[in-house]
Order: sequence, then structure tokens, then C-alpha cells
Amino acid sequence: MSRKRRIFDIDLPEDLDAVPDPAPEPEAGQGDAETFPAGKTAPRQRRGPMAAAISETAESLRERRALEARIREENDRLAHEHVRLRRLGLVAELVPLDEIETWKLVRDRAPGPDPELAELVASIREIGLSNPIRVERRPDGRFELVQGYRRLSAYRALLDETGDAEAWGRIPALVLEPGESLEGLYRRMVDENMVRKDVSFAEMAQLAIAYAADPQTEIDDPDKAVATLFRSAGYQKRSYIRAFIKLMSRLEKDLKYAPEIPRRVGLALVARMEEDEGVARAIRAALADWDNRSAQDELSVLRRFAGLDAPEAAGQGAARDPAPATPKARDSRAKTSIQFDRPEGRARCVAENGRLEIRLDVDFSTVDRHRLEAAVRALLDHLDS
Repeated sequence: MSRKRRIFDIDLPEDLDAVPDPAPEPEAGQGDAETFPAGKTAPRQRRGPMAAAISETAESLRERRALEARIREENDRLAHEHVRLRRLGLVAELVPLDEIETWKLVRDRAPGPDPELAELVASIREIGLSNPIRVERRPDGRFELVQGYRRLSAYRALLDETGDAEAWGRIPALVLEPGESLEGLYRRMVDENMVRKDVSFAEMAQLAIAYAADPQTEIDDPDKAVATLFRSAGYQKRSYIRAFIKLMSRLEKDLKYAPEIPRRVGLALVARMEEDEGVARAIRAALADWDNRSAQDELSVLRRFAGLDAPEAAGQGAARDPAPATPKARDSRAKTSIQFDRPEGRARCVAENGRLEIRLDVDFSTVDRHRLEAAVRALLDHLDS
């Protein structure tokens, strides 16, 4: 005859923390049921296997629920931190190049070829992009560029050169969420570029003029735009930018190499034009129809009208009287100027009667003398042939 197994239904309480701990064992001589003689101890109360299993299961569940609560708390904290950083534009994403627009902000770069872009392309190709660009997410899902125009241009150049969309079709970008004011976006662009040594006063003045002309901004005065855009700059630097605004307002359409104008030349030109309105007209006449001029040619004309030419010319009053400058500019049209890109940057060459000048961002004094001599001889021999 087989024995029937007895099955017990055990109900665990929902609140495991409410499970009471086992009652403490009574100390010797303190039991309610028995009193033990001196030198004897009460027998240790033994828990049954079912009670021990229930207690262990409850403890395990309590620990698991506590761990899950800590994990949920940490995940919530990380999620809130991610949202906060994303709103600040500090979360990087890989953004497709064809989804980035550049129409909203007027760039602080002069239009035209960038002679230093080749160096940036080579650097990114070799070691990658060390500083992500910054974009603003648009309501239509596309992105508007805020910072990093040259880095974006370099990526587009690499994509055109290699056709490798997997490597160069997307660019690391910090993404700003929509809602920041136009003034704030301009300030982000300007403040980053203020540390760049190659941003000229002419380019900063052009940006202030364009900002004031933008119907979406609340400022229509370029001088006031300087106070808004270049708030991080010192007073003296802002005064220089305002001076170049006067220069660019008069001559911007006549200048091909405005970013090349040094601060001293620009300030002197503004002072001359403030004294004599005819100076601007004379500069326009000197540069008119001179399409093949180089940056050095243009700068030489501006120096003469600024009164910063050779001392003997200044003593004769040539710089004070703009009329004689025009024939000189016409005579200098016999110069031949060429420019072309090399891995070191933009090479500029000026050839004139008895003189050949090559400008490139290379320290030619470090080139071996014999190699340099051989190269010059080969150049001259080639020209003779």
C-alpha cells in the first residue's frame, strides 16, 4: 500500500519586508515552559526545512527588488543627464553631410577658395576630426550649421575625392535642439572663431554688416551689431572692427583681397577717407578693370593711399594726393600674378620686369642650399627653353 504525499500550500506575503524575523531563542533559565538547573542550557530551537526555505526565498527576493530599484534609479539619472546635455548641444551624433544646410547664418569667412583647406583635409584624413562641428536640428528633420564651416567643407572635399560615403558621408556633430535665438546662434559661431588668428578685421566687419542687413535680426545698425556679436572681445578690438566697417562700407565691392588688409593699413585708410571723400573714388579708379591683380598688388595700392608707402613717396605728397596714384597702378598692370594650390597651401607668384617672387607657407631657409640652387637653375633653364 503506497503512502500518499501530503502537499502544503505556502502563501508568501506580497510585502516581503513585512515577514517577521525568527523569534530570538530564550536565554538559559528564562524559558516559559521549563527551568533548567545550574550549569545546564536550554536546547537550541531548531527550524524546520520548510521555514528555512521560506526565509531564504524572502531574503533573496528582497535583495533582488532592492537591486532593481537601484538600477532603475541610476537609469533615470542617466536619462535625465542625457536630456540635459542634449538640450545644451553637448551630445555628438553622426550627421549625414547632405542633411546639413548653411543658409541661416552669414559666415564670418570671406567667399572664395580657402588656401588652408588642403592642410585641414590632409589632417582629417590622417588623424580624423578632433573637434565635432555644431549644428541645430530643424523642425523638418534636417540640420543647420552653427559652427565648423571649414571642417564641413573638408569632409565634403574628402567625400568628393574618395567617393567613400561610409567613411566621409557623415560627420561628428554636436546637435542643438531648436529654439535658440538667432542672436545666440551667431554668438556661438563668433565666440568660437574669435580665437582663430586667421579671421581678419575685414571679415568681422563684413559679418557685422551682414548681420545688421538680415531682416530676421532685431538690429539694423552695424555698429550696434558689433556690440552684440563681439561681446567677448575687448573694447579696443571692437573699435577696430567698427573702423573696418567704414572701410568695407565704402570699398567692399571694389576689393578682391579684403581679408589680407592689415589692421594698420585699414585704420590709416579710414582716417584718410574721413579727411577726404575723394580717396575712396581714387582707390576705385586705381583698381577698376584690373582683374589679374594679386593680393600684394591690391595691398600696394591701398598702402599708397593710406600714406604708408615708401618715405620718399610720402615726402613728395604722393599718398596725400590720390590723383598721381592712378598712373602708377596702371603701370603695374604689366605684372603677371598666378596662384595655385599645393599640399603646403596656396602658392602665390608675382612676375614683373627684373623680379620673380614666390610666396608659400614654407620656410625656404631650411631647404638645403644645393637643392635650392638646383631648383632655381632648373626653373630659369626651363623658362629660357
